Amino acid sequence: MSILFEASRLKGLKVQNRFVRSATWERMADENGFATRELTDLMVGLAEGNVGLIITGHSYVLPEGQAHPHQLAIYSDDYIPMLSKMTDEVHKAGGRIALQIAHAGFRADTTLTQTTSYGPSVIKDDGVAICAEMDADHISNVISSFGKAAQRAVEAGFDAVEVHGGHGYLVSQFLAPLFNNRKDEFGGNIINRSRILVAILREIKSKVGENAPVLLKLNSEDFFVGGFTGDEMLRVVSILEEQKVVDAIELSGGNSYRGIAKYSPVRTGPIKNIKDEAWYEEAAKQYKKLCSIPLILVGGIRSFETAERLVTSGITDYVAMARPFICEPRLVKRWEIGDIARSKCKSDTLCFSNILDGGLFHCVTYEKANH
Repeated sequence: MSILFEASRLKGLKVQNRFVRSATWERMADENGFATRELTDLMVGLAEGNVGLIITGHSYVLPEGQAHPHQLAIYSDDYIPMLSKMTDEVHKAGGRIALQIAHAGFRADTTLTQTTSYGPSVIKDDGVAICAEMDADHISNVISSFGKAAQRAVEAGFDAVEVHGGHGYLVSQFLAPLFNNRKDEFGGNIINRSRILVAILREIKSKVGENAPVLLKLNSEDFFVGGFTGDEMLRVVSILEEQKVVDAIELSGGNSYRGIAKYSPVRTGPIKNIKDEAWYEEAAKQYKKLCSIPLILVGGIRSFETAERLVTSGITDYVAMARPFICEPRLVKRWEIGDIARSKCKSDTLCFSNILDGGLFHCVTYEKANH
């Protein structure tokens, strides 16, 4: 049996294999952020497809932090009952599920939030301020809100929580000098810029205790001038290991804000062979030399061969995918029964462009090919 199908433990959580469904916005919550029947069915389908750990799309911890329409919310106890139904059905299907929690920072959609957007510093676009700077009290409230959101997640039956610390949302904004020019304890060197992240994780730990693993999605680097660098990533994970505030890190990269980065977190274009896969492998190798926190590696993994090599060689402990599971929710089960042909995902990103246009969350290419 391949190592990919061996069970393991994340802290106290038993995970049936080494596959993780990486978070993505599904546009399947209702207009107020409540989980729907359709979203629950999606999660159950992934569990039935033998995905070891399912991570939901990002759920916002404060109303001001909403990034997208029909995005999950977790800022109030009102959301617990519908989320509990989701986790209960996933568990009945044999799955394990984590809730990703997030704040969009200055990338919040103010047409939805009906309030000012906030970031680590004032950000200007063509000379016009697009957000206000968070003061100390506001930062304290954000930290507290992440902790309360994590506590609600555990109450709702989630097996783990993941903080979204990448891709240009609030935590990622604090880590990037281009967006963070504060002069207080949250700005300046990388120790200060990571202070809010450490505080959020510590707050979550104080709320969930031993009840659930705490995960973090973190960029390997931002890929733009003035962004979070690979060397800074290594410094941050060292800090997190010293502080003992996180149980696993999902390593990603890039930023989709106004095309400033060389790479977006979601790269468009065919992945033709295994040489095009595992975009952050080199960063993962550096991480493993330095850090013992279990690693989940995402980014361009499309073949069984690559997934097995990454885990067997110790480059990562888990492999995560997003678009391949949109195309094939039962991909893991297919590989497990012996059909190890590469994922059918074409990486054309039509699935995401479709939901940006208000369409359904599904693989557009697969649908066209079968109708």
